[in-house]
Amino acid sequence: MSHDTVLNGPQRIACLSTETCEVLYLLGEQQRIVGISGFTFRPPQARKDKPKIAAFTSAKIDEILDLKPDLVLGYCDLQAGIVADLARAGLEVHLFNQRSIAGILRMISTLGALVGAPERAAELVAELEDGMLQVRNAASGIKQRPLIYFEEWNEPLISGIGWVSELIELAGGKDCFAELAAMPGAKQRIIADPQEVVRRAPDIIIGSWCGKRFRPEQVRERAGWQRIPAVKSGQLHEIKSADILQPGVGALTDGLQHLSRIISDWRAE
Repeated sequence: MSHDTVLNGPQRIACLSTETCEVLYLLGEQQRIVGISGFTFRPPQARKDKPKIAAFTSAKIDEILDLKPDLVLGYCDLQAGIVADLARAGLEVHLFNQRSIAGILRMISTLGALVGAPERAAELVAELEDGMLQVRNAASGIKQRPLIYFEEWNEPLISGIGWVSELIELAGGKDCFAELAAMPGAKQRIIADPQEVVRRAPDIIIGSWCGKRFRPEQVRERAGWQRIPAVKSGQLHEIKSADILQPGVGALTDGLQHLSRIISDWRAE
């Protein structure tokens, strides 16, 4: 191994989740990627360029080992078992666990440092912070903030995770299940009684069913939900999971813009 290789960090990176892949492309370091998650849609080029080695909770361990990665990047407790298996097989691994906007920005900085691109990572973080500040400033004058119910899954009902709740507030809304957003696990964000959504009376309902198509007609047909202001006024919207449920650049850009547009349209009515 040359001295330059040691200084420049890992040369063969396997990305088990989507957000690290996107960040490496944005840092101009995509040549280091040897494998990606099958759920990767950002950037579209990655799906054409790179072999798919993992779903979200499963991975092709033998195929990953065959690629001889010098670093494997994973995300959260759901991939802890995969990462542990790879570590036991002798691979170097890093498991990110960001659940907030600040955590996403830290992930970018850490990844930049790992691949010897801290300056570009700092620039990317600054760009994202500037974009979020513009949205916050535009929303700061909103006197009436819509109450928003964000549904991450429909069977059972699961409310939005931490960064989603933060982005709702940033865009000028109020998360009607903000107290659940701080819970890291999806099971802790289950709304056991669907009537609780009725009682909280959201002005807007946003569905992002983890890769499954949102069905507003199903939402309208739920018992008692016809009384919800959002259902009465037709404020049922979808934001694609790839744009908001992956804790990376997409959520802080496209996801935030979608939220901002939905809230702006609601105010205009």
